Parts: sequence; C-alpha cells; structure tokens
Amino acid sequence: MSVIYILLAISIIVAVGFFIAFIIAVKSGQYDDSYTPSVRMLFEDELIKEKTNKTILTKKEQ
Repeated sequence: MSVIYILLAISIIVAVGFFIAFIIAVKSGQYDDSYTPSVRMLFEDELIKEKTNKTILTKKEQ
C-alpha cells in the first residue's frame, strides 16, 4: 500500500515539473509564431479561388 503513495507523489512531482516547463516555454515566447500570419495572407486567396472554381465547374457539369 505504501508503494501507491510513493508512485502518487512521484507522478505529482513529474506533472508539476512538466507544467512549470510549459509555463517557462510560453513566457519565453517559444509558441509565438510571427511567420505564419504573414504567409497565410499570401496563400488565402488561392484557396478561395480554387474552391470557387470547383463549385463553378460542378455547377456547369450539372
């Protein structure tokens, strides 16, 4: 029974360690993405054009 208490304590310590590492990573800016928004605005129109072309083609075929 004492093994369960030891494993529980170890798992809580590991979970707190991962949580602290996550908080440090967020505060240091590791998850900040400054590249994707600038590229997204360049390729968004092409995706919309492809969708509209596909719907026009399917409407003409019917």
